[in-house]
Amino acid sequence: MKIGIDISQIVYKGTGVARFLNGLTNYILDYDQSNHWTFFFSSLREKIDPELERKINSRNSELIKWKLPPTLLSFVWNDLHISKIENLKFKIAPDWFITSDWTEPPSNSIRKATIVHDLVYLRYPETVTNKILRTQTKRLKWVAKESQIIFADSETTKKDLIKFLEIKESRIVVNYPGVKIVEPNETETQKILNKYNLHKPFVLTVGKLEPRKNLHRLINAFNDIKTDIDLVIVGPSGWENYDEASQQNPRIRFLGYIPDNVLYSLYSSCVFLIYPSLWEGFGYPIIEAMKLGAPVACSNDSSVQEIAQDGALLFNPLDVQEISHTIKKLISTKKLRQDLTEKGKKAASLFTWERYYQKMIQYLTYGNRD
Repeated sequence: MKIGIDISQIVYKGTGVARFLNGLTNYILDYDQSNHWTFFFSSLREKIDPELERKINSRNSELIKWKLPPTLLSFVWNDLHISKIENLKFKIAPDWFITSDWTEPPSNSIRKATIVHDLVYLRYPETVTNKILRTQTKRLKWVAKESQIIFADSETTKKDLIKFLEIKESRIVVNYPGVKIVEPNETETQKILNKYNLHKPFVLTVGKLEPRKNLHRLINAFNDIKTDIDLVIVGPSGWENYDEASQQNPRIRFLGYIPDNVLYSLYSSCVFLIYPSLWEGFGYPIIEAMKLGAPVACSNDSSVQEIAQDGALLFNPLDVQEISHTIKKLISTKKLRQDLTEKGKKAASLFTWERYYQKMIQYLTYGNRD
């Protein structure tokens, strides 16, 4: 089978969609011996990782690069809906093209599948920028009309696709993303803790600094607690500013974007991970933390509850007092943390790229389910 996939969003490090594309792309390149893959990448300023480009070119695969900004590509494919997939000038025309998280090109003869991570722009439109709201509204309109198969990251996202976009259930395939981590060694971890001056016990939260991550409520909850433990917030800059919070409380630390090896060391060193997001299509930090033995507390709605199963302590993300109570409970109860570590590792073991890939290929092989 011949398959094309848009990996343009892979350059936005620290985001869930980049994490997804990096994991899937590398699994395909490492293990797929049967199919021919064409990877499409477009950006004006960002560059694909040179090592990944070399890896693509060294396998039985093809890389097509365009130097166009995402806004222009969105205008051409989402707004005007012109310049068909066939115009990408493949060396080997694909049977399927898997569209991205940002654009939806039209097609004459190539079948389309798309991966939908979440519909937060419909659930919580106030938590996304106007640009994201406009782009996703236009893109998903074409997805609903034209994609033969829609892979949803969770049952939660599947239900939203049916509810908000009225897509037939027969076209939607729930496929939980894989999560791959690298166990950090103690020497490297200690160096990282020293580098970031993390000498006291800390609670960790991970996510882009944007309204959907619900950091304001988490910070308010943490400020209500008398403890020597720090709150460490990791994630790339978004469109919210938290300078005042860090100035008012020296126990709150913002580290910004950090590479994966650093993040893995923080997961393995934190007292626990807390994930108060309002809405997620999946929630990588939950599974990453579980795989590295960190106890997890997270929101009790959306796919967060779905993927955490019974491996996390759940709370209402809209209730500051409940978040505060959850933090105090986990800080003070070692036995609870130990139980969550054991349950979390079991729950996280289900999320592998092998399972994701096998299910995706199965449905692409048999084509349209409708």
